[in-house]
Amino acid sequence: MIEWLTLAFLFLGAFFVLVSGIGVIRLPDLFLRMAAITQATTLGVGFIFLAVAFFFDDAGATGRALAAVIFLFLTSPVSAHAIGRAAYHSGVKLWPGTVLDELKGTQKRVLRNS
Repeated sequence: MIEWLTLAFLFLGAFFVLVSGIGVIRLPDLFLRMAAITQATTLGVGFIFLAVAFFFDDAGATGRALAAVIFLFLTSPVSAHAIGRAAYHSGVKLWPGTVLDELKGTQKRVLRNS
């Protein structure tokens, strides 16, 4: 039974990593690509680490895998947000089809405060 659960988590993880790769190829600008990479890869690698946690009977391996999942879920979105914000303030252009630009007025404030 554990083998089937492990296999299901591995396939889910591989699926999300595949979706992330497709997003990198298909999406038009840096910000959309970063969103796809961050969300899909976080879930994909998280599921793969959960498969590792279920597969090994060793408490040490399970603990390390669960710690890696927690670390990944905490740091990946924060780092992607910081990189995206830095790219925006560095002048990376948005895709022309972008509907909402929530950071539009912050560029002047950032330049004035520095």
